Amino acid sequence: MKVYSAKACSMSFANIPLSGWADGDFVSIDNESDAYGDVVGTDGEVTRWESNDDRGNVILTLMQSSSTNDQLSALHQLDKLSVNGAGIGAFYFKDTNGTSAYSGEAAWIVKPPKADFGREAKPREWHIRVAKLKRVDGSNTGT
Repeated sequence: MKVYSAKACSMSFANIPLSGWADGDFVSIDNESDAYGDVVGTDGEVTRWESNDDRGNVILTLMQSSSTNDQLSALHQLDKLSVNGAGIGAFYFKDTNGTSAYSGEAAWIVKPPKADFGREAKPREWHIRVAKLKRVDGSNTGT
């Protein structure tokens, strides 16, 4: 039997260990562009072309009570107030109970989360862009 556990997922951004996840999907990782595009000619011949766009989008969903919000907020403010990419750092995700892994040496916060306040604690979605996302969409190990 193969086993997946959210507790076995390890993630960091700019040397900040990420924790304090909201319930449900806590991370979403996607490429910005398709790997290939295509065009069809008048006679029906199809030509395929490489996009060469390896940018990735990461959405981290934390609870508003997570202290990781403080660290990401400080990093984002530093990036906005400094020159030369003071908020650029490496992104790393690994499912240690399997083979899935996602990483990139240059990543940054695209925008801070929308802030909602109400009776209950709310999730915060941090949007991060990875310049050259390396990815292995793997499986989980068995016992």
